[in-house]
Amino acid sequence: MKGLFVLSVMVLLAGCGSGAPEAPQTPSVLVSAVPARQGTLPRTVDAYGSVGAALGGTITLSEAQPGQVTALFAAPGMAVRAGQPLATFITAPAARSSYLQAVAALAAARKQRQTAAQLLSQQLATQDQMTQAAKAVSDAQTSLAALQADGAGQAVHTITAPFGGIVTAVSVAQGDRIQGGAPILTAARASGIVVTAGVDPADRAGIAPGQAASLRRLSGGGALRGQVIRVDSALNPVSRLVDVDISFPAGALLPGEAMQVGIETGQVQGWVVPHRAVVTAGGPARVFQIVGGKARAVPVRVVLASDRGDVVQGALDAGKPLIVDGAYQVGDGDAVRQARRQGGSR
Repeated sequence: MKGLFVLSVMVLLAGCGSGAPEAPQTPSVLVSAVPARQGTLPRTVDAYGSVGAALGGTITLSEAQPGQVTALFAAPGMAVRAGQPLATFITAPAARSSYLQAVAALAAARKQRQTAAQLLSQQLATQDQMTQAAKAVSDAQTSLAALQADGAGQAVHTITAPFGGIVTAVSVAQGDRIQGGAPILTAARASGIVVTAGVDPADRAGIAPGQAASLRRLSGGGALRGQVIRVDSALNPVSRLVDVDISFPAGALLPGEAMQVGIETGQVQGWVVPHRAVVTAGGPARVFQIVGGKARAVPVRVVLASDRGDVVQGALDAGKPLIVDGAYQVGDGDAVRQARRQGGSR
């Protein structure tokens, strides 16, 4: 019995020792994945610029007569409504004197015409004299009307805003004496404030009025939607770029703000993938899809790269998950496991 027990123990030990070792588990890479999908993204031209008055959107206010600005009610950047007083202007005494002389000249010409008419009725004057008297009245009326149109008839003139908008410049100080025609204030229409961006000349052919654009402050904040309203046909002599004006909702931006612009020049179709899913290191561009628990490399051609994602062309399988996070850590054929999403599903 004792021998039989020893023999049994030896057999058991021999059986344990002869078993094959358990194969080690193949390591896998933790990745996140999204479904592969086809779609379109806008092709954009990126540019930088600032908010300012559009070409033709401003008006410079001045007085035709020399005089003095005795009061200012506006400052650069101030919003104004149509008819709002902006400044008080007093016509120079010399200009006012010319107007008064023109008034007196008209009165004298009219009196002379009346006298000529009376003499003509008494046959003491000729028709030619009457014609000359009438012409003198007409000339005096014309001279007076011209001075009135130039503002000489008003000793004190209140300069008002011609429309609702923004005062962009004040060229004088209160109390300044100025010559006729000198600029006093410049105002821009509320609808005439635009973003002017400089575009590379190589991109100019693809840009046209009516195209949509995204606008983003360089100081931060959300994006705004705008529309191209003007494209220059010549280079800006300072920046050597092509100026493009883009409209935006009135009041959304302030003059002088620095902006980043994305002009949408068309749509690009293909596989729409997250930018970080495209691997470009160590060879041609490629993405990875999960097939049977392993990463499969799919060569692609990137036709558009943007903040919204990339558009690629290649032999992707719409039914296989596309690796996003972890794409740069896997190789073709590597075992992978998907990170759990919220809710516990894979």
